[in-house]
Amino acid sequence: MEGPVCLVGNGANGELEVNPAALEILRGVAQPVVVVAIVGLYRTGKSYLMNSLAGKQRGFSLGATVQSHTKGIWMWCLPHPRRAGHTLVLLDTEGLGDVEKGDTKNDAWIFALAVLLSSTLVYNSKGTIDQYAMEQLHFVSELTEHIKVKAQGGDDTEEDTEFVRFFPSFVWAVRDFTLELRIEGQLVTEDQYLEHALALRKGELGSVMEYNLPRQCIRNFFPTRKCFVFVQPTSRQEMGQLDLLPTSALDPQFLDQTRRFCDYVFQCSHVKTVKGGIPVNGRRFGSLVQSYVGTIRSGQVPCLDNAVTAMATIENEAALREALAHYAAGMGGLRLPAELAELSAAHGTHEGDALRLFMQRSFKDEEQEFQKQRYADILAENEAVSEQTCRALLEELSAAMQQRLSAGLYSQPGGYQAYDRDQTQVLTNNPALGHLWSQAEEALEQFLAGKKAEAEAVLKADNLLTEAEKHVEKQKAEMLEQQRKAAEEKRLQTEQLLKDQERSHQEIVKQLEAKVAEELASARQEAERALESKLKEQEAMLQKGFVEKARLMEDEISGLRREISSASTTDFLSKLFGAIGEGLRAVASVSDFLTYRRQRGKGTSNPSKTQRRK
Repeated sequence: MEGPVCLVGNGANGELEVNPAALEILRGVAQPVVVVAIVGLYRTGKSYLMNSLAGKQRGFSLGATVQSHTKGIWMWCLPHPRRAGHTLVLLDTEGLGDVEKGDTKNDAWIFALAVLLSSTLVYNSKGTIDQYAMEQLHFVSELTEHIKVKAQGGDDTEEDTEFVRFFPSFVWAVRDFTLELRIEGQLVTEDQYLEHALALRKGELGSVMEYNLPRQCIRNFFPTRKCFVFVQPTSRQEMGQLDLLPTSALDPQFLDQTRRFCDYVFQCSHVKTVKGGIPVNGRRFGSLVQSYVGTIRSGQVPCLDNAVTAMATIENEAALREALAHYAAGMGGLRLPAELAELSAAHGTHEGDALRLFMQRSFKDEEQEFQKQRYADILAENEAVSEQTCRALLEELSAAMQQRLSAGLYSQPGGYQAYDRDQTQVLTNNPALGHLWSQAEEALEQFLAGKKAEAEAVLKADNLLTEAEKHVEKQKAEMLEQQRKAAEEKRLQTEQLLKDQERSHQEIVKQLEAKVAEELASARQEAERALESKLKEQEAMLQKGFVEKARLMEDEISGLRREISSASTTDFLSKLFGAIGEGLRAVASVSDFLTYRRQRGKGTSNPSKTQRRK
């Protein structure tokens, strides 16, 4: 993208709406995305930091007046400067607390969307991290009112403990910082300054709880915390032209602080993931935006579970269409009718390729949708084409016989012998018919049934009756031998079909095993990340003397440890058994095809066929 575009705007009626042009851009991003969003009070210089991350002096509009300049959420997609094959998505949000809006509801949703969509959330403020700054961050305290993790069940406490799994890393950027980083006379780092500001007070009074609430939420919700302080970049008179000033006109200390900030974001911001540790690419990110904004517009609270389910449905349907199109294109290269060996080899190749394509794009495919497609459908189509082709060939090859019959060449002594010879020539000595007999028995039987009255008429006209009867018996013997060969060919076909399905089943289980292992590894990393955060927080509580709070965290820590140790085996076996079940259903599809063949055969009233079966 040459520059930013609006991703989520405010419609005429004040409701949030997604920009279709931005979604179209995201659909073209197949790479994993690292999403960095910035939030904070309006007119605090958020856009400058985002332009710095983009490596540009201009891009996101800075503005130079007391009015908020950015409206809604603006997006800029760029190649990630440190990670090949990844896309950096920058989100600049509308300034919070704009007096012109007169309604904080919009601010709350903008803040909630920034949290839901980002893998790193930058909170931008001015001055110092004091109580006033904390009060301005009241949106953090309200997050549980604007975000749900689970679609059903769970009380508020359980939901709070889930947030740390899915929330972004938190970076506090303090602008125009003029103080010295000292606490009780000791020099401290920026991170120590932040942790000191987030320290809790002891006590149960309402004022203490009110003081602790935003601090506790930041500590509970965000897995990692980082702080950067920035001096004023230039004189107050020139601040309104920051995007026009050359680098030489800016404070060197500010430039160094900006560089460190960018280095940290590039190095430590993770790929955006959703519940289960599933990585998000541009297409999936666009689906998340649509889902969350749609939920907000409906008056509901965005839910991570529901958003992931909706995203999985869209993605898996697209993956299924793509895989089936790939399979159909491969099989479409075959010229039907084809021999079963050729069909089998092509099916094995194209099914494996299509399955791999589906597995790469799909996730949370609980029903194994791709595996339900039926190879038997193609076999039935091949048999139908075989029969149609066989009928057309027989009519074409027997045209010369019809001409001789019309000319009366068979209505003379020895005519039946000539008729029999010509028919045998049509049936047995034409390479064009080739392998069709085994797949087009019904076409052959219908052809012979149609010729029966014709042959009897020729026989009556033949004066050499005794010799003609011998030819009839000879023809019957030849047809019986032909039927025996066709039956043997069908038996071999049935064996090959079952082998094909067993091969397909093994391929499905093999690929699904790899897919399940990948998904479980992602889920385990997600839980380990949450566990690491909780252990750090517990240690901090103990160091500050909050023994009871640290003890209460033990249950959730133990739960995370149990999940990490036990989920892999249980989930793996569950999904693997599901794959085996789908494989058995795939084998059943061949049985359906063979049953269809038998039932179709039983419905035929051809007497010669019945006699041969007896």
